[in-house]
Amino acid sequence: MRTVLGVAGGIAAYKACHVIRRLRELGHSVKVVPTASALNFVGAATFEALSSQTVTTDVFDDVESVNHVRIGQDAELVIIAPATANVLAKLAAGIADDLLTATVLTTTAEVVVAPAMHTEMWHNPATVANIATLKQRGIHVLEPAVGRLTGPDSGPGRLPEPEAIVDFALAAAAVAGTSPTESSAGTSPTASSAGTDTAGPASNALGPLSGKHVVISAGGTREPLDPVRFLGNRSSGKQGIALARAAAAAGAHVALVAANIDSGLLSTLPDSVRITTVESTLELQTQMHAAQADSDAIIMAAAVADYRPADPTDSKMKKSGDEGMTLNLTQNPDVLVGLVEARRQAQIIIGFAAETGDSHHTALDYAKAKFRRKGVDLLVFNDVSDDRAFGHDDTAVRILSADSDEVAASAEFHGSKDDVSEKVILALAKRVECVESTP
Repeated sequence: MRTVLGVAGGIAAYKACHVIRRLRELGHSVKVVPTASALNFVGAATFEALSSQTVTTDVFDDVESVNHVRIGQDAELVIIAPATANVLAKLAAGIADDLLTATVLTTTAEVVVAPAMHTEMWHNPATVANIATLKQRGIHVLEPAVGRLTGPDSGPGRLPEPEAIVDFALAAAAVAGTSPTESSAGTSPTASSAGTDTAGPASNALGPLSGKHVVISAGGTREPLDPVRFLGNRSSGKQGIALARAAAAAGAHVALVAANIDSGLLSTLPDSVRITTVESTLELQTQMHAAQADSDAIIMAAAVADYRPADPTDSKMKKSGDEGMTLNLTQNPDVLVGLVEARRQAQIIIGFAAETGDSHHTALDYAKAKFRRKGVDLLVFNDVSDDRAFGHDDTAVRILSADSDEVAASAEFHGSKDDVSEKVILALAKRVECVESTP
């Protein structure tokens, strides 16, 4: 796919280099169009070396080929990352005073912007209005992440990571039908916000899960002790978010039940993913059963608490003397087993198991026992010994099935959580195909 990568003048411009590399690894051509200010952060030679194409910022360069029009006409996808407040304002006003803004004004391709700026600028009413205007015009906005900014500042305004930008942009192109065969698993157009229940553009109609309804749980449940304390776990929700992106890119209608996931992660999801936020295991159970009724598949990727406080208090528990505290815990329902028991015919259920070994058995032994006990179709097993899996971007899993210990010839899948999610969704798609072909 012929991709134009616009780069505006912000400190996050260095991430554009990784965006170029990722796009080219996936087989897409990249024409970099920086603003003049962007070259103060990353030189033209770097962009040219990574893209293998000449780089210019001036509308008067290559006049004989009408370059300022041709680039936009030829593009199949335009990405601007980072998109500064200044560039966003120009786009909203229709100003075309440099090569990048002229390119956007002339293109008929999908346009994706990934804003990055200080929090005060992002929240400024002018920027808020400009973003609303761009969305109304069909420009896809990947909202900034929350994190460290320039200097000591921290908050919303950080440019999302390159992989998230690429996934989001390619899914926007896939949803629009620009180049569905070339897009990778990722997100689709406008990102949803945490706590919303939105339905956006349709998923990839050519994907292996086209038209299927998939419910995914993600994150980690929290069990309240009092109004300020809770019992929780270390799940970040990254794997579940990646699964939701991969399922949407495969054509599924995705409903995500998100347990205590950072809004920055949720913002990387396609608008087509319907998000319901929960806190506790009982809340997650209620929402999963509600979504189960019309689903074709369920993926339980959330880390669910086995126990909850038996007597949570309405007021903060006070420390008294030097004595310790004894908590009375009661067992939570097994959400996964409940979903298996309530499954309808041909409904596929995938569970996740985070296990560690001990002196008696290996982590894999425990995973196999859990697979047999839970009654699921597939079990994705993580060995979380030595702080592996939780919160990290890379992971390794083994997929267990009812037919054999492994779904694929390879015993183990390694890679980023997006890579692993693609393998899980592919295994799900194969299972769906098998069920539908069974008389």
